[in-house]
Amino acid sequence: MSEQDRLWQVIGRTGRGVLATVKRDGRPQLSNVDYLAADGVISFSSTATRAKIRNLRRDPRASFHVTTPGGATYAVAEGLATLSATAADPHDAAVDELVALYRDIRGEHPDWPEYRAAMVTDARLTVRIHVDHLYGWLA
Repeated sequence: MSEQDRLWQVIGRTGRGVLATVKRDGRPQLSNVDYLAADGVISFSSTATRAKIRNLRRDPRASFHVTTPGGATYAVAEGLATLSATAADPHDAAVDELVALYRDIRGEHPDWPEYRAAMVTDARLTVRIHVDHLYGWLA
């Protein structure tokens, strides 16, 4: 198995990682997020008003760090982020995408109509990091 394949194994399919975006002054902004990784893309949801979203609208470069429970092994994925439309109606495409993402990360929600309404109320969207560079430490 190649080193790149092993690094993708560290990232796994779902989990919690640390997103790094670039603040206006050039310093990093770090955020913990639950994510889905598939086909070279890391996806997660966020509210449209968060600092990480403002940063990505201004500068789409992103890094994403995942570590194993003991901390000895880690992987960092870098790439450009794209943002979906913000949820505006419980039945729009943005909410459908958020439903699919939730299912992939957590499984079935106990009340999908409530979830769909909350996505609009929270002004949520989907972030996708299209990974073009992967590095880390494999212990």
